[in-house]
Amino acid sequence: MQQREKVIIIGGGIAGKLAARVLSDFFQEVIILERDSETTTPTPRKGVPQGKHIHALLHAGEHGLENLFPGISERFHLNGAIKINSTKDLAWFHHGVWKYRYDGGYTTTLQTRPHLEWHIDQFIQKITNVDVMYNQTVKKYIYNNKDNRITGVEVINGTHNLTTLTADLIVDASGASSMSFRWLKEQGIHIPTEEVKIGLTYVSQLVELPSIKKRDWEIKLLYPNPPSEKIGGSLSKVEGNRYIVTMIGYHDEINEKELLKKDKGLLEIARKLPKPDIYEELQHANVLSPMAVYRVPNILWRKIDKGQKLPDGLLLIGDSLCRIDPFFGQGMSIAVLEALALQKLLQNQHHSQQKLIQAFHKKAGNIIAPIWNMVLTEDFRYPATKGKKPLGLSLLQWYAKNVFLLSSQYPSIYDSFIKVMNLTRPITELMRPTTSIRVLTRWTKGHRPSENKPK
Repeated sequence: MQQREKVIIIGGGIAGKLAARVLSDFFQEVIILERDSETTTPTPRKGVPQGKHIHALLHAGEHGLENLFPGISERFHLNGAIKINSTKDLAWFHHGVWKYRYDGGYTTTLQTRPHLEWHIDQFIQKITNVDVMYNQTVKKYIYNNKDNRITGVEVINGTHNLTTLTADLIVDASGASSMSFRWLKEQGIHIPTEEVKIGLTYVSQLVELPSIKKRDWEIKLLYPNPPSEKIGGSLSKVEGNRYIVTMIGYHDEINEKELLKKDKGLLEIARKLPKPDIYEELQHANVLSPMAVYRVPNILWRKIDKGQKLPDGLLLIGDSLCRIDPFFGQGMSIAVLEALALQKLLQNQHHSQQKLIQAFHKKAGNIIAPIWNMVLTEDFRYPATKGKKPLGLSLLQWYAKNVFLLSSQYPSIYDSFIKVMNLTRPITELMRPTTSIRVLTRWTKGHRPSENKPK
């Protein structure tokens, strides 16, 4: 493929840097415009308020990241990230039962978001035709009305100087607050959008746990059993012999203003979890950081592939397209899958740039759609959730609930669920005859697996 000249990427987060990695093979010059200042150590960034909370790359995301940056997983582990057995080292209480603990042969990396992002930065810095410009705020697009084409951006830098930059392609990886959709609306271009109210609040803190206690887990998840329970929590080991504790509350169940006034507010929330495990651990924890709060009032999916008369030269990726319920840990992995889809299109395309953009937006929609429906199946277990419901929601919820409960008894069912949850297999993996028969058998017998201890 003939190499193009220049691409500008708005946003230097994970989605932006993944896009830069892919586009650097096809453009002579790649410029990333980042609002934040440059960081020289793995520290949280102002522009990523969710960065202080628990993060995880699902299997599909971790494998894809390794494909884009060969050797990055090893760098994670050499610098302190925790490599665990995904099904053996995870103690997960989910819908009132503990998941079956066994060695499924899968691995997961536990680390903080700044640790992960900083290592991606180190790989990006080695790509000679990628330039990251920090303290840059994009104010507006440069638009050629005659050709219906975006040709550049106006940028204000850290010293308040206004600059105009032009490029063959503009990539918006700026996240959920993307200006693209306000701009498109101003041009009279309608983008169908699904928005769902979930009222989610995150509260996190880094802690140190007593080393004298022997633990048979590296990460523990206590998920609420909806609709009666709205508060969940997690305690995960991360680099530096630390743990990150994260509490979540749906539909404003956590009052963050009151919480921040209390010295032991997180411990108070932990007492409300469906199991006492995390509360008991935190009673003896040494606090290493202040509490951090992050709110997600709504999740949204902007279906740009359904828009009409879109301008040439603008491609969107990552949270700019879809901000999903973060507690399911799929956001970063979606960005990786989108980057891989873009890479494949660039390698194989024989059409114009705008045809390629259209093809990518359609591919991104196909990646998002099944994940969006999976998440909504769970979010709509709360009556307060407001938005468009997936088709056949009641049946999906019934079937999913049975799979969740059976995965506490049968390794084969949990194994299938792990593959679907980690985006390595489609949802149809859970419809295999052996699983469907066990779901129907459980239903006909009116049986609910008794609550068990973590195995």
